[in-house]
Amino acid sequence: MLTGKHLIAGTWVAGDATFMSSPATGAALAFAVGTPAQVDAAVQGAEAAYPSYSALSRDARAAFLDKIAEEIDARGPEITAIGTSETGLPAARLEGERGRTTGQLRLFANHIRKGEYLDRRFDAAQPDRAPAPRPEIRMIQVPVGPVAVFGASNFPLAFSTAGGDTASALAAGCPVVVKGHSAHPGTGEIVAQAIDAAIKALGLHPGVFSLVQGGNRDVGEALVQHPLIKAVGFTGSLGGGRALFDLCARRPEPIPFFGELGSVNPMFLLPAAVAARGDALAAGWAGSLTMGAGQFCTNPGIAVVIDGAETQAFIDAAKAGLAKVGPQTMLTDGIAQAYRAGRDRVAAATGVQELLTSVCDMRQATPYLFEVSGADWLANHALGEEVFGPLGLVVRVADFAEMQAVANALQGQLTCTLQIDPGDYPQARALLPVLERKAGRVLANGFPTGVEVVDAQVHGGPYPASTNFGATSVGTLSIRRWLRPVAFQNLPAELFPADLV
Repeated sequence: MLTGKHLIAGTWVAGDATFMSSPATGAALAFAVGTPAQVDAAVQGAEAAYPSYSALSRDARAAFLDKIAEEIDARGPEITAIGTSETGLPAARLEGERGRTTGQLRLFANHIRKGEYLDRRFDAAQPDRAPAPRPEIRMIQVPVGPVAVFGASNFPLAFSTAGGDTASALAAGCPVVVKGHSAHPGTGEIVAQAIDAAIKALGLHPGVFSLVQGGNRDVGEALVQHPLIKAVGFTGSLGGGRALFDLCARRPEPIPFFGELGSVNPMFLLPAAVAARGDALAAGWAGSLTMGAGQFCTNPGIAVVIDGAETQAFIDAAKAGLAKVGPQTMLTDGIAQAYRAGRDRVAAATGVQELLTSVCDMRQATPYLFEVSGADWLANHALGEEVFGPLGLVVRVADFAEMQAVANALQGQLTCTLQIDPGDYPQARALLPVLERKAGRVLANGFPTGVEVVDAQVHGGPYPASTNFGATSVGTLSIRRWLRPVAFQNLPAELFPADLV
């Protein structure tokens, strides 16, 4: 049952003020507005929990992650009910996302049991080395301390309260304070109840996890500036993320801010592929572009295609595929408003032609398709910026040289996609060195929506796709964000940390 309260170090705490949720369906509910004082209490609890939690064996932390997954699954019907009401997402999407969320938790449980993430290194002593002996040095990764996590608007489960940031940080041995997202506070609370139940069942320190609901910008600012917070995970807008990143950098002790921000995820369609299967590529693009009302950070918003005999057929097929998609409910009124503003910005740009328009109103989104020449795209930096929603832009370039120019002009991306057949390999080979500098994931003959949670995954990229190009927020490598290396020199074996050998 929902309480509308914060979970602060094992205690459900009310607030002096409340904010009302804005559900897509059903009645609005009241939730406590967070305060800097409550943030401080949560972070102090996390700091108090750190010594015992970071010292837990890997098996014990893995059991905790498994228990959280079990408790979330036990609340599956409640989570689906409140999640669909708050976000407008269909039940099947919420159930699938819950499976991804529990799967991530179990994946990290198995990952830390293996111990490979510790990156243990050993250089034996050389007492007889001349001109000076060499000491014994052993290195291991250790948790950084309490971590702040910001819930995401577009993934109420997999990137929020118990999502990938929380799962990887808990796996690393870091207590977590989550700033809940006001788009789905009820979903966040039920997931927090599941984590709280797991903490109590295993007798862990209650400060290992806290949820402070939002409703006030002061909450996020207080959290990233708290001197006991040692790293931050964030998924959200470029503007909001950059503001928090700057706060982290201006602290007396600057800390890493791992922000996953904006991306247009361009596709480069090469001539042989377009000639052989242009209709299929157009249909696939239309499906990927409109999936979840286009509210995925990997939404492929730009298709770059060389002008030719088959180009117009591809564009016509994409238009036909998008025209079949009806209105979809967006996650929040604010996201819907921003989508309409992005549509208007693109439509007003020099050289842009409207290929598919409709009317989207209130919280509903419909697809839009626009076309622009390569020259006009290159002349307008704003056309390379994300529009969060089902809006596609075809960039019709004059030749391969102009396609290369578009690739070189891109900002950092989460993904870049090549649609290629064997006849395109020479051109693809020429593009690859550029694309691998621009994106964290380069795809061939697929669509970027749908991010596999596996060891080899990279969900990040150069700025503004993310604020740290060496990190990922999906996959087991994401645990590295919450660890730092420590070398132990000539430490007696009797004093070794448990995982050092």
